Amino acid sequence: MRLLVTGGCGFIGSNFIRYVLQHYNPTSVSNVDVLTYAGNLANLEGVAEQFGDRYEFFKADIANADQMDTLLTEHRFYAVINFAAESHVDRSINDPQNFIHTNVVGTSILLDCARRHGVQRFVQVSTDEVYGSLGATGRFTEQSPLDPSSPYSASKAGADLLALACHRTFDQEVIVTRCSNNYGPYQFPEKLIPLMIIKAMRDEPLPVYGDGQNVRDWIHVEDHCAGIVAALFEGKAGSVYNFGGNSEMVNLDVVKLILDKLGKPHSLISYVTDRLGHDRRYAIDSSFAERELKWKPLHDFRAGLESTIDWYLANRAWWQPLLERAGRY
Repeated sequence: MRLLVTGGCGFIGSNFIRYVLQHYNPTSVSNVDVLTYAGNLANLEGVAEQFGDRYEFFKADIANADQMDTLLTEHRFYAVINFAAESHVDRSINDPQNFIHTNVVGTSILLDCARRHGVQRFVQVSTDEVYGSLGATGRFTEQSPLDPSSPYSASKAGADLLALACHRTFDQEVIVTRCSNNYGPYQFPEKLIPLMIIKAMRDEPLPVYGDGQNVRDWIHVEDHCAGIVAALFEGKAGSVYNFGGNSEMVNLDVVKLILDKLGKPHSLISYVTDRLGHDRRYAIDSSFAERELKWKPLHDFRAGLESTIDWYLANRAWWQPLLERAGRY
């Protein structure tokens, strides 16, 4: 069984590659990544040495039809797991075209190539942000209407609908997964948790949007990877599966937990102008995935956050070059 993972040098994709190679026995995993700013070969350091010819990397763009056609002509894959995406909301507000290129056009090209080359399964990895914002109560289910608030989430919603349409039109074995906010090792430093950890380590102001009362449900990246594997092997074609961590937290409280773990004062918190279209609350109902896939999250958020902080403390050599390359410090 040969798997094609796209966007495998990103945060979730690289964790998935490590997870599936360690816990399952695919013949090989091919990683395709165009290596934009958030794609980092260092995320998979040691994987080639550990797994030998069961892992290989190709630098390519999923939105380049010729490159995808060549790859799928040369190799026969059982499944495509599509992590490739531009994913930062602020960047999508400033420059939405990159998000349309990768998230919509790229997904469409990848679906078409997979279908023409006889790939049996296609897993489209998406986000709870396609559902928009919740009020004070309730949780998103797979039947919740799509109501994206940003160019990022709109592009992901478009990709999801393209994938599901390929199932209905061509009977392509497509599965869509949607998850809540991920955290864990190898997350690019612009995201909330690693950004706050690094700034706190450096005694710098921690920028918190608005009043800091936005609520997110947090899932450890390893739990998310386990869910994707379950959907890949056990999911029903044409289905959507939600994965959440059952760990709703106010953003401000997450920031305070990080400061407390690092022994830093709360006075480092700096409130900044709120993000445009900032969704107030996300919460995922994972009961369908728990029933159908026999999956459930295993990580406690507070313990998982502490281990994540410890990882960033121990891996300055991983994240420091990213900050220098991006000109952030």
